[in-house]
Amino acid sequence: MTDKKIPIITGPTASGKSAAALKLCEITGGELISCDSMQIYKGLDVGTAKPSSDEQELVRHHMIDIVEPGQYYSVSSFVQDCYACVEDILSRGKLPVLCGGTGQYISALKDGISFEDDPKADEETDKLYEEYRKDGIDGIYQRLVQVDPESASKIHPNNTRRVIRALAVYLASGKTKTQRNLDSRKEGPRYNFELFVIDYEDDRSILYDRINRRVDLMMDMGLEKEARFLYSLPIDRKSTCCQAIGYKEFLPLIDNEPGSSAERAAYEIKLNTRHFAKRQLTWFRYIDGIHKIDRNLSAEEQAEFILSVI
Repeated sequence: MTDKKIPIITGPTASGKSAAALKLCEITGGELISCDSMQIYKGLDVGTAKPSSDEQELVRHHMIDIVEPGQYYSVSSFVQDCYACVEDILSRGKLPVLCGGTGQYISALKDGISFEDDPKADEETDKLYEEYRKDGIDGIYQRLVQVDPESASKIHPNNTRRVIRALAVYLASGKTKTQRNLDSRKEGPRYNFELFVIDYEDDRSILYDRINRRVDLMMDMGLEKEARFLYSLPIDRKSTCCQAIGYKEFLPLIDNEPGSSAERAAYEIKLNTRHFAKRQLTWFRYIDGIHKIDRNLSAEEQAEFILSVI
């Protein structure tokens, strides 16, 4: 593991973490690596709050626009691709600045979860997807409950991708996903990551107001049009991107359901995003070794604080 400290800047959605990361890259000449599970998708820009073209010209970004909508992309894939970006940036003498709010991605990096290629698990995954297409997810989920109740308790039955992968891991290895994760942590993190969280724990109403205003801005920027584009694609509506907040709320409108409207979709997006932010705040509360960033500081002051730690 390199001794160089590498910052991961996170926080709840709409917290301002991207502004702090951009400013840190400007100050240091660093490059930004996105840790966002939705910004990886091509063509989904508004609903994922993807960096603008101006921001991408100002600072080089990595891990955005790397897969097509509907394409399967695992945490394992993210970790391997992220490591490759970190190594490339370090090799050019620059600072990698990681930024995003996807908990699974950040935990995998911070905890040093190592993923090995597992062709047998991939084969089992393919078989289970065939079964799912024929018979649905219920039977697969019940099998997961029997062999790995701990994983099943943490995965919603409708989260097809995670249900299938958890069962595939067990069928391939004979070990539960929890045990595999414990085994994978033995070597520890590959890099000396320092985790920074923009703090809204003392007054969530400020964060919720930011969320509401950002959704309004997204609506003005054409979020409905982007959702219609997504659901016009020949992909499974249960795929990760199709089930994402900011898009799924438009389905009743797109399907011409009675009572649906763009205004109703925007209301649901705000509500679901606030609930998501609440879950993120809970997750941050239980992470050890985090550095809290004062939300009242300017982006430049936040970046200077991060520099003082790393």
